[in-house]
Amino acid sequence: QVQLVESGGGLVQTGGSLRLSCAASGSIFSVNAMGWYRQAPGKQRALVASIASGGTTNYADSVKGRFTISRDNAKNTVYLQMNSLKPEDTAVYRCYTSGVLSDRRDFTSWAQGTQVTVSS
Repeated sequence: QVQLVESGGGLVQTGGSLRLSCAASGSIFSVNAMGWYRQAPGKQRALVASIASGGTTNYADSVKGRFTISRDNAKNTVYLQMNSLKPEDTAVYRCYTSGVLSDRRDFTSWAQGTQVTVSS
């Protein structure tokens, strides 16, 4: 099994910054990609950012230029630096990781989620 531990959410004012962290552990053979989805009340879940083990990144158009995703492959940890936060960024952010287990089965695992609230 794979466990994800996520931290870094909180309450900030418009224009503030937060840094989310997500660490994967367990019987992992390799990690293919890690990233975050977010979901606000009454809205569908949407991809925020992702990063492949080789370093390729993807961002939602709404966060480009404000958010930066990075990773430490040795620690199976991913970080999301969120700057210039807006009220519309308010949501529950859930980290995910996809890869291959030690027994060579593919997996996708999700963290519990962390609340990000941006006040106006």
